[in-house]
Amino acid sequence: MADDIQWPVKTREMHNNHFDSTVWNDFPFRDDDIIIATNLKSGTTWVQQIVSQLLFNGEEGLPVADMSPWLDLRIPPKEVKLPEVEKQTHRRFLKTHLPIDALVYSPKAKYIYIARDGRDVVWSSYNHHASANDLWYEALNETPGLVGPPMERPVDDVRQYFLDWLEKDGYPWWPFWESIKQWWDIRHLPNMYLLHFQNLLDDMEGEMRSIAAYLDIPIDESKWDDIVEHCTFKYMKANATPSVPLGGVFWDGGAEQFVYRGTNRRWEETLTEEDVRRYLETAEKELGPECAHWLRTGEKPD
Repeated sequence: MADDIQWPVKTREMHNNHFDSTVWNDFPFRDDDIIIATNLKSGTTWVQQIVSQLLFNGEEGLPVADMSPWLDLRIPPKEVKLPEVEKQTHRRFLKTHLPIDALVYSPKAKYIYIARDGRDVVWSSYNHHASANDLWYEALNETPGLVGPPMERPVDDVRQYFLDWLEKDGYPWWPFWESIKQWWDIRHLPNMYLLHFQNLLDDMEGEMRSIAAYLDIPIDESKWDDIVEHCTFKYMKANATPSVPLGGVFWDGGAEQFVYRGTNRRWEETLTEEDVRRYLETAEKELGPECAHWLRTGEKPD
């Protein structure tokens, strides 16, 4: 029974050059809301595209970035963002990068959490960070209300970027391990769907059908081939502008640079055996063996 479920409770706020977690305190949930959550660079845009295609039956040209805003991003401020979201008449699907204890978790909504091996996350976030232009830094660092240190340009060495990330737990972004562990720990809740980036790569159609069933979205089989095609990386990269915030103006190379490759294991040619050992040991220490195994492989325990 739902009345017997112990729902997660928010216990803190998170503020930095990206986050304003207080936006969720004032957010009025609807019964059919969908919340798409990740730590960082783990397939958020991909899942937003999948959900949009399922909801709108393969329609092309959807302004997904506008339809599915990153709610806890502090730009624009919540006074601007919340009224715009409230105006939406379609089934809402919103994005968050917060851990559970900084998020208002509603029994009304349905949640999808996407995770990815931390090594792949670093390689993707490095590309994202290194290709950001002056407009991106100005928006994050010069908009009033900045809490904490400004965002700085990345080191010119992806291996060093990884070592700093590992040593300082998610640096220069936000903590990595607590997000994975907290969402993993609530995977059994009835309104929670745990998804792995590798499983999307291996069987996108199967995962899409599972997501549709979880969200109670009927599939129009006559449109299925179009829906699937519109969720491929090839299609998304060629039609990236509507899916990327402000059409990609914050990145050199535009929206196509934001979508980038959608591949894993690019770190294999760069990291040493010692680097990999340290990563795997840290993952097991922070997450426990079951969660660490799932994060590495996508294989959930029985």
